[in-house]
Amino acid sequence: MTDADDLRARTRALLAEHPPAATSRADFLAARFDAGLAWVHYPEGLGGLGAARSLQSVVEAELAAAGAPDNDPRRIGIGLGMAAPTILAYGTEEQKRRFLRPLWLGEEVWCQLFSEPGAGSDLAALSTRAVLGDDGVWTVTGQKVWTSSAHLARWAILIARTDPAQPKHRGITYFLCDMTDPGVEVRPLRQITGEAEFNEVFLTGVRIPDSHRLGEVGEGWQVARTTLMNERVSIGGSTGGRESGMIAPLARTWRERPEQRTHALHQRLITLWVEAEVARLTGERLRQQLAVGQPGPEGSGLKLSFARLNQQISGLEVELLGEEGLLYDDWTMRRPELVDFTGRGPGYRYLRSKGNSIEGGTSEVLLNIVAERVLGLPTEPRTDKDVAWKDLAR
Repeated sequence: MTDADDLRARTRALLAEHPPAATSRADFLAARFDAGLAWVHYPEGLGGLGAARSLQSVVEAELAAAGAPDNDPRRIGIGLGMAAPTILAYGTEEQKRRFLRPLWLGEEVWCQLFSEPGAGSDLAALSTRAVLGDDGVWTVTGQKVWTSSAHLARWAILIARTDPAQPKHRGITYFLCDMTDPGVEVRPLRQITGEAEFNEVFLTGVRIPDSHRLGEVGEGWQVARTTLMNERVSIGGSTGGRESGMIAPLARTWRERPEQRTHALHQRLITLWVEAEVARLTGERLRQQLAVGQPGPEGSGLKLSFARLNQQISGLEVELLGEEGLLYDDWTMRRPELVDFTGRGPGYRYLRSKGNSIEGGTSEVLLNIVAERVLGLPTEPRTDKDVAWKDLAR
């Protein structure tokens, strides 16, 4: 059984055989994956060693001390945090071996084709259709929206309706979609920040082989729930030390601008600082729970807290800066590779954080999930539970 000492020895052997200073980044990452040190809790042959998830920190500490390169996790966050755990849970052995290695290496960027113009908070109401032909190929037609990184992605996780005669949650199937295939069109969506980090994606007769179906036909909602739970953990449970994340620039501004301080602002800062630290420690506890199982609905609560705190912290930062807080650094239209909250100015943080309560599940929907699945409160009345999707009013 792999333990911390064994992992340290394996990591040091990797570093000795592939010194970071003398090895290209691509070669080092490939060697790390093949050594089972990419994500140690994954099975052998898929970048892991079947070890406890909590032991990943042992590997990361050794690599960081040696100055080893990482796989730029912020750029490939959707693949790492959503696609990979879903493929691991539901993929065939062939799918796991085909997709997990280039995903982790960052050779193939992933995006998420879930939300639609008429199916955002009520995702199961989606109308994108997939029809299976006699040749064993699905033809997909529809529109997706709010798709982060679609302009960079090689692959997408996609859910589509395959049986409109079933109730909305039971007629959905999950696919892996090649974003370079004919019929896939990506259009930018310019946001309040000036950037087009999001996209809308039009699917017109896109052909997806049945070998790229993930899970059973009609059971896509169950597969999608695995993705969504991992998504909320990856958004709300980011790692970092004390006073990291959005609270860091606010605390720095407070220390650098003594002339702007008031007792009232100080009280608000202290409250937010404490809440940010509580959220960080809760995230750490949640990651420890993940070491012994799959993410549960608790991630929804953490994501709720993340959205609220980001908006309140960025608002206080702008207020603390006074007139200077009204400035904005750059309205240039661009299509970035990642969201950089701390690398931009306070105006960007203030505007971009408005999306935190929408993306990855709206706060309103997450409140329902926490109420029903964490607190065990009665579910809201539903009139569409046993009604065929095709008969629903739209």
